Amino acid sequence: MPKAASSLFAAAFAVAIAASIPGLAHEDHGHFSAGEPGDPKKPARTVKIRMLEGDKKMVYEPAQIDVRRGEQILFVVQNDGEEDHEFVLATVPENRKHGELMKKFPEMEHADPNATRVLPYANRELLWKVTKRGEFEFACLIPGHYDAGMHGKVIVK
Repeated sequence: MPKAASSLFAAAFAVAIAASIPGLAHEDHGHFSAGEPGDPKKPARTVKIRMLEGDKKMVYEPAQIDVRRGEQILFVVQNDGEEDHEFVLATVPENRKHGELMKKFPEMEHADPNATRVLPYANRELLWKVTKRGEFEFACLIPGHYDAGMHGKVIVK
């Protein structure tokens, strides 16, 4: 097979594989339990969250955030650790389900607006409008990180 055709076949195969993996295909079509992507043209409250490692623990600081329904939050997520970490905002059951998928595909990166991967000593921003009352979770779903304590709560009143 010529080199160009081989490359084209490999690319098509990779797309077909990605589309068949839940979480990479993002089959929810924009439905998010914790709200919706924020509007950069509207004001937002900034909430800084640090990701830390040490003593065999991985944590977020703060581990709980209280917000009002309808509030728009600019999460500024700072990774002060030496490993990649994630910030995924969803319900506890959704994060657990996605965490199981991450065990099978640990290098999977998120393209959804409720999630971001942050490299060591870097920061990322995530703009989110909280539209539903309840308790939600932010978590790092890289295998082993959740179990080491890397999860927190967003309580919406």
